[in-house]
Amino acid sequence: QVQLVESGGGLVQPGGSLRLSCAASTRIGSPFSVGWFRQAPGKEREIVGVINWSGGDTYYPDSVKGRFTISRDMAKNMAYLQMNSLKFEDTAVYYCGARRFGTTSMRAPKDYEYWGQGTQVTVSS
Repeated sequence: QVQLVESGGGLVQPGGSLRLSCAASTRIGSPFSVGWFRQAPGKEREIVGVINWSGGDTYYPDSVKGRFTISRDMAKNMAYLQMNSLKFEDTAVYYCGARRFGTTSMRAPKDYEYWGQGTQVTVSS
């Protein structure tokens, strides 16, 4: 059973930056796509970015485009979410999801096979 572990969350002031990491406990065994999601209290889990299985394509919703960047280190089974120019509305629990193969059109939680436990990001002055 593959488990994902997120880290790097915390408290940051508006305009600040954070880098989240997502580590797989074991090799997934196939090329895999990674989706980063977030969930604020009382809201549904929403996509903040996807990187496809080859690492050659990414997707970001308008709410984070130009501020967030996904990257990956396939040799280390790691994925990252660099978050810049953070806003109050970015406050949420952030989750990484993974699925074998996949494309950047997979933007719903149901599209992912494996999940981490989440890491809290709080943007506050």
